[in-house]
Amino acid sequence: MDAQSRGRADEIDPADQWVLNPQTGNYELRLDQSAQRSSSSTSAAPRTPAPRSPRDRRTASPEREVPGQRSRRAGNASGGTTPPTAGRRKRKQSKSRKKKALLWTGGVTAAVVVAAAVGTYLVYQHFDSNLNTVDVTGAGSGGFSKDQAVNILVIGTDKRSGTGNESYGDKDSVGHADTTILFHVSKDRTNATALSIPRDLITDIPKCETKTEDGTKEIAGTRETRFNESLGQSGRDPGCTMLTVKKLTGVTVDHFMMADFNAVKTMTSAVGGVEVCLAKDIKDKDSKLNLTEGKHTIEGEQALAFVRTRHSVGFGGDLSRIEIQQQFLSSLIRKMKSSDTLSSPSKMWDLAEAATKALTVDTGIGKISRLRDLGLELSKVDPKNITFATVPVVDNTDGATVLLNEAKAKPLFQMIENDTSLTEVKQREQDAKNKQQGLLKGARAAASDVRVAVFNGSQTQGAALTTLTWLQNEQGVMKSSNEGNAPSKLPKTTLTYAPNQADQARKLADLMGLPATALKPGTTNAEGLEAMQLTLGADFKGAGVPITGPAKAPEGVQKVEADKQVCAK
Repeated sequence: MDAQSRGRADEIDPADQWVLNPQTGNYELRLDQSAQRSSSSTSAAPRTPAPRSPRDRRTASPEREVPGQRSRRAGNASGGTTPPTAGRRKRKQSKSRKKKALLWTGGVTAAVVVAAAVGTYLVYQHFDSNLNTVDVTGAGSGGFSKDQAVNILVIGTDKRSGTGNESYGDKDSVGHADTTILFHVSKDRTNATALSIPRDLITDIPKCETKTEDGTKEIAGTRETRFNESLGQSGRDPGCTMLTVKKLTGVTVDHFMMADFNAVKTMTSAVGGVEVCLAKDIKDKDSKLNLTEGKHTIEGEQALAFVRTRHSVGFGGDLSRIEIQQQFLSSLIRKMKSSDTLSSPSKMWDLAEAATKALTVDTGIGKISRLRDLGLELSKVDPKNITFATVPVVDNTDGATVLLNEAKAKPLFQMIENDTSLTEVKQREQDAKNKQQGLLKGARAAASDVRVAVFNGSQTQGAALTTLTWLQNEQGVMKSSNEGNAPSKLPKTTLTYAPNQADQARKLADLMGLPATALKPGTTNAEGLEAMQLTLGADFKGAGVPITGPAKAPEGVQKVEADKQVCAK
């Protein structure tokens, strides 16, 4: 007999077993002791109870007072009547960090919230059993370090699995990477970038390894083919897509999450619909979307039609569909962050149930406990600092595929690598501007006058020597020396200099691409032939490669912040 049945056997409303703990601000599942005794007395060999949705747990007898639960009597002590909605459902929520753990990918962290709030083995076990996992080469296996960025690859496949999905397009598709988003969360958790990769982008797919029951199988790479063939084609798994993204962007992907059509349908229904906006009437015979101009709340089949629409929006191609999907996901983030969702245990449960059933993840995060840790890290990012962007491309001559716009794409990739936010966070920008003006504003010495001693505090063997060679042979910094390894490893490259060497420091910063934060001015002047000290850190990428990427995205890069509603055109 499960938790729901036990509650009904003792005439308890099982929804009332979810009570607010005033010390933590979280809802907790409290099974009454008498209910447990009743359960054990009805069966000699009780089964493991399966948690049930609070939405499915309805009324009990209003006349029975149950120890350990709040009274369900019709009248109160003064003879009045207690409204049925009073108590748990109307109580103001505390801003618990766990309760705010909302993963934008569509509800995985709803399971985390439920499991973290309830804290019971049975709930963890229930959601763990829902998850589909794939063991792929290259996925992380450890926890989520607080001083490291997080990169998650979200893959929407075109596989038509699930009830009612056979009628959409190619029902025999093996499941290619139809929608792919690289979700990057900064080290300090203040911002995130969701970078969409067009499925029709022509790129190189490197050789990759897949894991099978018979061992590891190597799949040959393919040159100049569609990006979406990095999954499904020739038996490639999500690990191959992760490797393709790294080759394309230079960003190492930690984990993946993969969803099919059912994910959109079930998760939007779980939160009670998502609000979208149209700048015109849309009637798309292919996606079956039929909506008038203005705002609409959509869910289920209608939500799926919305994210599949492309012929009736923008230029009618896949890039236009990417934009409408970004608008949809932004709205989903806002809905999941809303008090309407957070304050409803039934919505959170249903969202968790839908998400864990609809998603496939790598084994590294294939447990609710791991997703909890991930969710708590991602929950720190404010929606206004989450930016959706698209890899810059140009049309190919065939009219059906696109090519990488390297002039715009490479700086964008570098921003993600260097943890630079695409949102214009005014305070951080002003701080950077002040440092830049204070340390890098002023005269520059000639390269031949720069005197510097180079130390290697990076993870790259021989970095000091290669930097010295580059400085002398290509930049004319002849008064430089290789001092070998630094006393200890450093996370960041630093340049220490005396006040009377400031002009030399600015020149070297220009040559090396050093940010103002790398400059460490001293308080006493240098004497004689004393040199500045350049210590290469873990952020060193190679001689001549700037330490920091561009401060702003190139002009023309399509992007939108998650806190803004945009109407599809």
